Amino acid sequence: SVEKILRVQPDIKKLYLLLRASNPYLATHRLQNEVIGKDIFRVLRDKWGADFGSFISKKVVAVAGDVSLNNLGIKDENMRSQMFEELNVIVHTAATTNFNERYDIAIGTNTMGAFHVVNFAKSCHKLGIVLHVSTAYVCGEAEGLIVEEPLHVNGMQKGSTKLDIELEKQLIEEKLKEFKAHNTDKEVITSVMKSFGLARANLHGWPNTYVFTKAMGEILLMKMKDTLPLFVIRPTTVVSTHSEPFPGWIEGVRTIDFVVVNYGQGILTSFVGNSETILDLIPVDMVVNFMIVALMALSKGLSKNLVYHIGSSLRNPIKLTDVVDAMYYYFKKNPCVDKYGKLMAVTKKLTITGANEFNQNKGSKLVKKTEDLYKTYSLFKGIFDVKNAESLRIVTKGLLMWMVNLTLIQRTLIGKTT
Repeated sequence: SVEKILRVQPDIKKLYLLLRASNPYLATHRLQNEVIGKDIFRVLRDKWGADFGSFISKKVVAVAGDVSLNNLGIKDENMRSQMFEELNVIVHTAATTNFNERYDIAIGTNTMGAFHVVNFAKSCHKLGIVLHVSTAYVCGEAEGLIVEEPLHVNGMQKGSTKLDIELEKQLIEEKLKEFKAHNTDKEVITSVMKSFGLARANLHGWPNTYVFTKAMGEILLMKMKDTLPLFVIRPTTVVSTHSEPFPGWIEGVRTIDFVVVNYGQGILTSFVGNSETILDLIPVDMVVNFMIVALMALSKGLSKNLVYHIGSSLRNPIKLTDVVDAMYYYFKKNPCVDKYGKLMAVTKKLTITGANEFNQNKGSKLVKKTEDLYKTYSLFKGIFDVKNAESLRIVTKGLLMWMVNLTLIQRTLIGKTT
């Protein structure tokens, strides 16, 4: 989203980018190496040439902080005051998307991060909109048509187990105190906290720690929003860019990317799922485009809906078997190359196994663990409604046409008076 905004809206006054860092020097270092140093900035870099560095320094402010802390971890009081005075848009995308993250880290970033962003937003004097980026899979393992509705704690109950976010935080604190008292090894802490997060997620009806902690973040947002102009967008499974700034860019290897990459390298020959399962895949540039459209439309009050799905399963469904075919034909034509430069040819399509066969799978521990984490989505029985998102697209299209016509009228009038 940073790259797109700077590319299509170079006249933006200032973009404050919060980066997890203990001081401004480290924040700037991360900006240079982990953000604008990425290949996705290639088009923008080529456009500005030798002036790229000065353009970035004028437009982007690297802010040292941490969303898991009060005041977003911004220690510099002058910086905080400046942001309170100047910010008119907040886009909250910070998250740990690791399905098997340590529970304390996931709840700190995904749940409490949302809490701290809202608190910070309430101190901003000129704020017009807060856009929170969540995930469509906060629905857990829902089936059928999944509507675009806010999450509330009252609706989050599995059997007799009622979700209590304060209790979850308390349980984490108790675990960490216990580790400290026993001087527990760091690797053991990591392993236990990962298992603990997954157990708590499963107890309350979510398949993994990521979507569980994102769901709790949404619950806190709705509880705290008051009169704040806050909206939630929920992308489905985000895949590589379709066209902007160029096709095929993706950050990291997750979910479906893991399957594609490991199949192409010959590591993965079978995977648990249902061939008829509809996978909801959405290119990352389409997500970013919707975010920008939403910011414009919602800031002008064109929609009162709070939640928007960004997905493809309703309007343009693709089955798991279609993805399997696409992978096979792609890697037959474009085989991977190993570290010795040798082609890694695929000889057959990925085998899709049922849930019962999965339990007898004798693959590597990594593959088996990953299948266990991802099988919810290759066996998923839900379709995401996009009624709110489609309505927003229609009103925005009308707004854009009106703006274009207004510009043409203004140019005509100017032409007549000169």
